[in-house]
Amino acid sequence: MNAEPQKSQFAGQIVIAGELAMCDARGALYFPDLGLLTVSDLHLEKGSSYARRGQLLPPYDTAATLQKLASVMADYNPRMVISLGDSFHDGGGANRMPQPFRDSLVELMLGREWLWVAGNHDPDAPGDLPGSTVTELAIGGLRFRHEPLSGASTGEIAGHLHPGAVVVHKGRAVRRRCFATDGERLIMPAFGAYTGMLNVLDKAYRGLFRWEAFVAHVLGDSRVFAISRRLLRGS
Repeated sequence: MNAEPQKSQFAGQIVIAGELAMCDARGALYFPDLGLLTVSDLHLEKGSSYARRGQLLPPYDTAATLQKLASVMADYNPRMVISLGDSFHDGGGANRMPQPFRDSLVELMLGREWLWVAGNHDPDAPGDLPGSTVTELAIGGLRFRHEPLSGASTGEIAGHLHPGAVVVHKGRAVRRRCFATDGERLIMPAFGAYTGMLNVLDKAYRGLFRWEAFVAHVLGDSRVFAISRRLLRGS
């Protein structure tokens, strides 16, 4: 039986292509009727990838990302997890992962179905980790892939673009990651500790949404805020 989710971690329920979902403030999407948790763009081992090229970053990104993932999974206890591409920052990331982090990840995977969607950073299966690697996946009316397709694509759940929103509040521009959706498709925020964001008003999102129905579900510290298109600002 799935654990009852903490209500402080999401701003109610949304519907994507007729399927009930919860947008979690930590950047995960949960489908309660399916027992399915989705995360995207973890970019594990990004710090070590940069270090190999001589650009030193604090080596804490994998630990922080896995800790947040463990917290989310403890709340929802999903039957299935889909990691929606760019789970590792490069093809060698899984092999570079220190053994304690690998052990922590494998422990999270035990007793549930785990699917790695191939991303542009990690097109191949992640080392010798458990789980299945797929290019895309259809579950009912939903289709999970890393990069969103141009044009209408009802039921698509994608990542890749790292959506973020800019909202002006009390004269100050606030920039936060967000779930981007028009009710027919949804683009996930990046989950990884060292990932940035791309404003949802950027030209990269053109042709992906019905803008009259668009809502940015913006990640707050302990809840998600639904912000309509007319309240968003460009970078």
